[in-house]
Amino acid sequence: MAPPRRRKRYRYRLRRLAPVAAVAAIAGIGGAWVGHVQRSLPIATIAAARPPAVVGLAPAVQKTVRHEERLLNADDLVRHTFAPKLLGKAAILVDASDGRVLWQLHEHRRLQVASTTKIMTALLALRKLKPHEIVTVDKSVPRVPLVREGLRAGERVEAWKLFYAMLLYSGNDDALALAIASGGTKWHFVHQMNVEARILGLHDTHFVSPSGVVDVGNYSSAWDLAALTRVALRNARFRSIVRTKVKHVAWTAPTYSKIYINNNRLLGSYRGANGVKTGYTHKAGPCLVASATRGGTTLIAVVLDSPDMYTDAKRLLDLGFASLG
Repeated sequence: MAPPRRRKRYRYRLRRLAPVAAVAAIAGIGGAWVGHVQRSLPIATIAAARPPAVVGLAPAVQKTVRHEERLLNADDLVRHTFAPKLLGKAAILVDASDGRVLWQLHEHRRLQVASTTKIMTALLALRKLKPHEIVTVDKSVPRVPLVREGLRAGERVEAWKLFYAMLLYSGNDDALALAIASGGTKWHFVHQMNVEARILGLHDTHFVSPSGVVDVGNYSSAWDLAALTRVALRNARFRSIVRTKVKHVAWTAPTYSKIYINNNRLLGSYRGANGVKTGYTHKAGPCLVASATRGGTTLIAVVLDSPDMYTDAKRLLDLGFASLG
């Protein structure tokens, strides 16, 4: 039996610890309740509740939460075996109107995607910049790795010119100039790209640059690029740019004028072709996101790392129009 003095000290310590234990219990209950609420909410809703600096583009978050759209669905594939096989490491064919996947090959394989990254850059920058808004070229822009169109630090350019240069000529300096003008800094814009990818449900995608010139850590999949392109094609400015074969642009002295020629050779060579973006790096190989419209039907074909990306894309589009015709 403990001596009386020791028992008194023990009771005294219990009285002092009681408020601390009560606070801890309340905090635990509160934490459990918050966790339960967050688990019961959709992921996009939780993201929308975060500060805009983390989420990125709040209007896009709100729109996504309202509609909760499923961008692609592979519930009704066309039964077809290509002979000979397609040459790409991954490919997909999608009906742009409803997101139905018609055919797919390694559709979720994560691969480097080179300049097809610029589809996301265009999607975000078009939301932010008006056509005639003036962009001042940051001093870091001329130092971006090739390919560059030759922007000079400090020159002031209307945004629409940079969009044509980025999506037709595929200038990496144009992509960086638009990223900085839209996001404040390159890295904040890249953060917005990754946030948007999560919002759109692009689970196979991660960006490390607005141009795709850096391969390490920059990747996507045929599925994700098709879903992203389906969203981008809803923008009238984007559609107008990517279907343009040649664009003549007036420029300030001493340049005076520039001509941008679209790298997409399907334009003019495949009936109905109207987009979207080519890409190439040594690691990514030739990549193509193509679109074509016939009889009111628009199809999206994605081919990644194919030594003959145009033939692969044509065969996919032919299959789609034949099956839906």
